[in-house]
Amino acid sequence: MSATFLQTLKTEVARMHAAHPERVGDITRANALILQGMVLPSVDDPTTAHVLSSDGTTHYTVNGRCNCQAGQHGKPCKHMHAWKLYQYIAARVQQRLAAAPTPVDPEVMPEPWPDNDPEDLPPVEVTTPVVTPLPEAPASVNCHITLEGRQVQLTLRGTDETRLLQRLAAVLKQYPLPAQPATQDRPQGQGQGWCSKHNVQMKLNHGQDGRSWYSHRTDEGRWCKGR
Repeated sequence: MSATFLQTLKTEVARMHAAHPERVGDITRANALILQGMVLPSVDDPTTAHVLSSDGTTHYTVNGRCNCQAGQHGKPCKHMHAWKLYQYIAARVQQRLAAAPTPVDPEVMPEPWPDNDPEDLPPVEVTTPVVTPLPEAPASVNCHITLEGRQVQLTLRGTDETRLLQRLAAVLKQYPLPAQPATQDRPQGQGQGWCSKHNVQMKLNHGQDGRSWYSHRTDEGRWCKGR
């Protein structure tokens, strides 16, 4: 959808909300389906559209009627409302692009509210919307956080690195690392050959028979092997 289509949609929906307060719910749901890309005009038949279900798993064919459960029982449905609104906005955009010498009066063009049939709308040649990929953000950063017991990857994007790092710091402060178990400090030099009885480092001795042992002399002049 072009920027012109989206701006026209925004303007017309706001006006319709004011003009038809009793249909605000229908208008809002139809607008949401269009903005989410759920309304797919047929390439072969400009009067037909395929409207996706809210979960995006089912296609409903809309052409005067809708083959959803409500439409099969003759009831108005959000899929029909979305296609009527799409056609109405497409016609408004086409008239604006035609550069009419006088402004188009919206009261002259039939609206899809409250009870207009698709046949009441002016014929519109609908083309498949061109989706333009979003440009890559100038700055981005990834981090892993633990959320509800699960580790998830969070991506932050922005245009200013300083501001982005401030946002990252706020996120990391909100999701700190799990507390690490405290480690008991060991006396310097403690390890192999340490005499825990006298809290001293013993000397490694080598005998002529190839044996090795640790020992140290106590204040009493005796030899201690740490036992």
